[in-house]
Amino acid sequence: MTTEILLLFIILGIVIVLFALELFPVDKIAFFIMVSLLVTNLISPEEAISGFSSPATITVLALMIMAIGLETNGVIDWLANGLRRLRGLPVYLMVPAFMFIAGGISAFINTTAVVIVFIKIINELSVRYDIPASKLLLPVSFAGIIGGSCTLMGTSTNLIVNAVAVDRGIERFSFFEFTWYGVIFMAITIVVVSLMIKFLPNKKPSHYSDVYDLDEFITKIIIQKDSDLIGKNIGDTFFQNNPDFEVLRLKREGIINDKPGKNTGIREADEFLLRCNLENLMKLKETKGISVIKDRKLTQNNIEKDTELDENVEVVELLILPNSPLVGKRLKHVGSYELYGAVPLAIRKRRNFMNPRRRIFDKNRSHIELRVGDRLLVEATESVMEELQKIENVTILQEHRDIEVSNRRKRYLSLFILLLVIALSAFGIFPILKSALIGCFLMIYFKCIDLGKIYSRVNWQIIFLLAGMIPLGVAMSNTGADQWLSVQLLELFNEQTNTVVIGLLFLVTMIMSGFVSNNATAIIITPIAITIALALKMDPKPFILAVLFAANFSFFTPVGYQTNTIIYGMGIYRFRHFFIIGGVVSLILWIVGSILLAESI
Repeated sequence: MTTEILLLFIILGIVIVLFALELFPVDKIAFFIMVSLLVTNLISPEEAISGFSSPATITVLALMIMAIGLETNGVIDWLANGLRRLRGLPVYLMVPAFMFIAGGISAFINTTAVVIVFIKIINELSVRYDIPASKLLLPVSFAGIIGGSCTLMGTSTNLIVNAVAVDRGIERFSFFEFTWYGVIFMAITIVVVSLMIKFLPNKKPSHYSDVYDLDEFITKIIIQKDSDLIGKNIGDTFFQNNPDFEVLRLKREGIINDKPGKNTGIREADEFLLRCNLENLMKLKETKGISVIKDRKLTQNNIEKDTELDENVEVVELLILPNSPLVGKRLKHVGSYELYGAVPLAIRKRRNFMNPRRRIFDKNRSHIELRVGDRLLVEATESVMEELQKIENVTILQEHRDIEVSNRRKRYLSLFILLLVIALSAFGIFPILKSALIGCFLMIYFKCIDLGKIYSRVNWQIIFLLAGMIPLGVAMSNTGADQWLSVQLLELFNEQTNTVVIGLLFLVTMIMSGFVSNNATAIIITPIAITIALALKMDPKPFILAVLFAANFSFFTPVGYQTNTIIYGMGIYRFRHFFIIGGVVSLILWIVGSILLAESI
């Protein structure tokens, strides 16, 4: 082992730890990779920035832009609209139906965009028709992942693997070349997950939820001078008689009462801390003499005044994801700067049965910190909505307003452009990069999307991740690290059957993708797989496909794939749900995939 190879492995080890522990956002890790490789002279300056001009990076960017156009014009929601008609089905039939539709759409549209739309639809069905969201969200995430592995444009991982293979002199994959493998894997996943839904949490909350009513919003109100509640006792108002309300605290003239009773009288300027559901929170805003706190200032009379909320606003729910800049910030300090002018109304704390006290406000409002998985209800004007998209690792989970009907012409036009891109690539008329760029141009030219939305809604973290990881693959070639690894592995694979060789490669890749980004895993392992195949004088494509599928199959942890992270961040599931169900799925797919790919050699 040379000094250069040792340096590269040290950098690679640090990168894997950073990815696994999520100490920094992925774009920062990407820059660390570029700079560290550059400083150690493992790559040249031109090679350090080669990732920004890589066909894989540009193709992913083009497909992201198209996905934004499809989502903006309601195409994804329109394609998934049939889900609402399935509300009458029993759960054991609803789960495979949802998975089939999600997987089918994800084969052609960005998986994360599809899953987010499904989350919104499932939340809506859960509220309106008492459908158990906990039985659907994880299966939909799994289906989106497996569906994305069915076509060349399904995920960025597929495009990266294809680009690395082409750089190594391997013939590029056609659009549907490995689709039949993906269809088999999807069918297996749907059957296995559908049979294991009993291991998913039930909709009914546990005893902790019964005590703390954990799924409710917590907010503050002030009694105004024209309120009809003034002079009444709490027990004589809808606060006491409505099971959807709970009075947590009363603040009057600076004095805090943590246990206001039903005989406590209500006065002007009283400040109540309430727990209520979203529907009743909206009713509070419309009740005469009651205002949800927006901006409070002490007057000379020591009475807190409240600025009434504007009427021309939207109420949206923000889901705080890992690596979000809002994590760890106190609610008092989250305001116009961090939320671009949006106003926090209430917070729904993530489930954490080990520490249920985090679910309610402390006596001092400044002590409330945002955590991963918290949901923040905010009010925002229409102009602020687009700005909210810029916040890293914060997802607009649900907009509680009437959704405007999208322009049908643009919807159909966007869908036509998608089908055109698929046709151009599938029939070999143009490579996927050229087809995707044509699709982007048509989207912009026909005003299906404007450039402002592109700049604000593209997930630039993924783009910088790809641009930073690609030089790592170049460094492995420059230093001979891929050759050195292949020699070591060849000794292990000596006199082994094709099934064992493919199986070991599949297993190592799949385990690594459970803790490291699937894109990073693909970039690291693909060159090694090609080198092993060529050394064994075998067709490299089955080896490449083993890496492609295994890197996508990040089922057994919630951190390997972004959709799993989003689902996990909602606080419905625990790590064990991914480990048990995802582990069984991964084990079966590993066995089946190894046998199928080995037979194709």
